[in-house]
Amino acid sequence: MALEKVITYDYEIRKKYKFIQERERTAIVEDGKEISYSYKRRILAPDADVSGESDEIKGMASALWTDEVKKAYADSLK
Repeated sequence: MALEKVITYDYEIRKKYKFIQERERTAIVEDGKEISYSYKRRILAPDADVSGESDEIKGMASALWTDEVKKAYADSLK
């Protein structure tokens, strides 16, 4: 009986300010058969510091969060 923890990620881009929603799926697999799973979510806004994030998130942020999007988001917070 071998247990394995398998973590995968998927992403969604939300709303006009291009929030990046990350969903982490953690599955417990026993002898090749999934026996349990859970989800954890987090949302990154255009003003987030992504310097410590994965290359995938950095790439999305760079492509989506243009100066115009960042400015519009900052203006919406005022």
